[in-house]
Amino acid sequence: MTKSSTFPIFPFFVLTFFISWGAILAIFGMDAIPATEEQQEVIGMAILLGPLLSSLLLLGIYGGWKSISDLGRRLLRWKVKFRWYLLAILTAPVTTVGGIALLSIFSNSFQPHFLDTDDLGGLLLLGLMGGIIVGMCEEIGWTGYAALALKPRSSIFTSGLIIGLVWGLWHFILFWQEDSFSRPVSFFLLMAQLFSWLPAYRILMVWIFNRTNSLLVAILMHASLVASLAIIDPIVSEQELLIYILIRAALLWILVGILTGIMHWDYVMRVK
Repeated sequence: MTKSSTFPIFPFFVLTFFISWGAILAIFGMDAIPATEEQQEVIGMAILLGPLLSSLLLLGIYGGWKSISDLGRRLLRWKVKFRWYLLAILTAPVTTVGGIALLSIFSNSFQPHFLDTDDLGGLLLLGLMGGIIVGMCEEIGWTGYAALALKPRSSIFTSGLIIGLVWGLWHFILFWQEDSFSRPVSFFLLMAQLFSWLPAYRILMVWIFNRTNSLLVAILMHASLVASLAIIDPIVSEQELLIYILIRAALLWILVGILTGIMHWDYVMRVK
């Protein structure tokens, strides 16, 4: 097996942005910045090319066919303990529902997406299928390459934080709205969407991947996140959305804190 330490991380980040944002600009030109509502769906698909293609290209360059085969084996690795599936699948919906419950303390003028649709079956199908597609395209890169490349050099927290911050910045072209830099609330909302909770979620994803070595589980965790956002997320005003995102971020960082405590305890026990 090719050592993951031979995989450089910086070229992956650069190439991912180049392909993702380059594909969007190639389709829409500078009219995609900021994107209109009609452009969002196409942009959301085009941006997926970055982590997918850059990981396959760099794995082939630095590791050859054996590294591609190793990626395939991780993708098909399903024999892991059931608790990891539970953690991967439930983290997003539980923190989403928790965020909604806490948001209700500040406002009761909202409702989740699934209560605001006339086609619940279609929404569920869109959320689940979209989650699988997005999860597979993204995690072949963010987990299958980036997390593996950082594993021998950084702790779980550091690796997750690095990937999470880059992951957040990578979404910038999707979340940038027309008034994001003209209104304080819109600006803080953009920053919260990109950097408040995505790094925390990524740290949890890196932890689960390091414990399972299963790309399949990482994909399911990402798919669960996308499905939760599509199906459960509340329909709210801009101010309420900012509060909700910060609440969800706080819940995820609490989980990261618990995780850090568990890892520290395990280390102390091993030293003893």
